[in-house]
Amino acid sequence: MHKLAALFGLIRKDLAILWFALRHPDRPVWLLPAVAALALYVVSPIDLIPEALPVIGIIDDLVLIPLVVSWIVGRLPPHLRVDRPD
Repeated sequence: MHKLAALFGLIRKDLAILWFALRHPDRPVWLLPAVAALALYVVSPIDLIPEALPVIGIIDDLVLIPLVVSWIVGRLPPHLRVDRPD
């Protein structure tokens, strides 16, 4: 349970950075299409591994989405990879 809370904390920070980067005027051209593709995958009924497989079907979403968010944030320019300004 502690690991799950730590994972949520990491994805939460990455999502905050991603939100800041999306609203920044100097965002990379590829950022908006990448986030749109990720959002489309999240709401799409089509999965890489179907939900019919009891545990594996859900775990792919729980693993894949945080990995992609982290990958996108890792490719941002350094000046966008900071937390939101207070």
